[in-house]
Amino acid sequence: MSFRRRLDRAYHQARVIPFDDTSRMVLLSDCHRGDNSFADDFANNRNIYFHALKHYYREGFQYFELGDGDELWENVQFKAIFEAHKNVYMLLRQFHEEGRLFMLWGNHDMVYKDPAYVEKHLGTYFEPIEGKRKPLFQGLRYEEGIRLQHQESGQELFLCHGHQADWWNYTFWRWSRFLVRVLWKPLQVVGIADPTSPARNYKELIRIERRIKKWILENGMRITIAGHTHRPRFPEPGEIPFFNDGSCVHPRSITGLEIENGRISLIKWQISTTEEGVLQVVRLLLEGPEKLSDYAKT
Repeated sequence: MSFRRRLDRAYHQARVIPFDDTSRMVLLSDCHRGDNSFADDFANNRNIYFHALKHYYREGFQYFELGDGDELWENVQFKAIFEAHKNVYMLLRQFHEEGRLFMLWGNHDMVYKDPAYVEKHLGTYFEPIEGKRKPLFQGLRYEEGIRLQHQESGQELFLCHGHQADWWNYTFWRWSRFLVRVLWKPLQVVGIADPTSPARNYKELIRIERRIKKWILENGMRITIAGHTHRPRFPEPGEIPFFNDGSCVHPRSITGLEIENGRISLIKWQISTTEEGVLQVVRLLLEGPEKLSDYAKT
C-alpha cells in the first residue's frame, strides 16, 4: 500500500470533531512516555510536560495527542509506564472524564489501534492503597486520524501521526519494535541513538515531509497536522499547509500547537531562570498566532 493510500484511508476513516472560534485546543505528540529508566526520553521533560498539562486543564483546553504518547517499543507493558508517570495519567484521566481527551495512535503505540487492547490495559488500574482496581480510561477511543471541522465555515484540519508516509515504520512496525527492544534500547543507555528513527535521520525526515506535502497538494491544499518526525513546522498562509507540533522529548523543552479564537500558534514550554536564580517553567510563543481562515483552500 502506497503512502497516498495510507493517508487517504486515515483521512476518510477519521473521526470528525466539530469546533468553532470559541474552542480551545492544544495538540501535542511524541511524548514517548517510558518507565523512568535511563532509556526514558520523556523523563527529562516530565515536570515541564506536567506543568503545561495542568495549565491546559485549568484553562479549559481540549487535549489532542497525535500519536507515540506511550513508548511501547522499548517497554513491553503499559503498567510500568503508568507507575513511572502516574501523576500524568491521573491528570489525563480528568481530561477524559470531562470529554476533553482525544488520542491518536502512532508507530510506537500502534497496539492501541485494537480497542480490546486499550480496554484491557488502559481501562482500569490497580490502586495499592485501596487494594482494588479503579477506572482509568474506560471507553477511550484511539484513532488513526481526526478531522476537526469548523461548524460555521466547514474548514477542516486533518490530524494524524504522520507515520503513514513512513513505509518501514508503518508496514513493518513489529520488526522496528523488535530491533528497538533487543538492540537500540541497550545502546541508547550508553548514548547510541536508533538510526532508523526519522527524528534522528535527517534524510528520512525530509523524505517523509515531502511525501506528506505532495499528498496535501494533490488533495487541494488540505490542512494537515502531524508529528512523528519531531521537527516543528509552522507554514505561513499561502504556503503548503503542513503543520508539525514537534515533540515532548526535545532537550529540556516541549513544543506543541495551540488553537484558540480561530487562530493557530506554535508554542514551546521550557525551564527558565529568574534574575534571583529561581527555576520556573515558562511558555514561549514561537510562531503565530495566524488565523485559520487565512489557510483556506485556493
